[in-house]
Amino acid sequence: MNSETYLDFCFIRNASGNFKEEIDQLLSKLFKGIRLNWYLDETIENGIEMIVAEVKGMSRWQSEDETIEFIEGHADESFWEYLQGYKMFIYPEKRGCTSCGTN
Repeated sequence: MNSETYLDFCFIRNASGNFKEEIDQLLSKLFKGIRLNWYLDETIENGIEMIVAEVKGMSRWQSEDETIEFIEGHADESFWEYLQGYKMFIYPEKRGCTSCGTN
């Protein structure tokens, strides 16, 4: 079953240029074949580059724990080096009637 997937990541490093492109490549590799899209918001201030990545779409993950397990097993080392924070919400598709979701 598919789940609505919402992931927010905050990546930070010392300013050296092309950070937005690098994060886009990291996410493209990490989520290859998964129906997710992202928007990257870049801020450069006081010699620091920050990217907030808003990722959303559909995935096969059924929980936040399952999503974390996937990311831990597939993310490049630089993903972890730059990652400063995240939040995620996974909403599994529930089959059934629209009033209670179980019948």
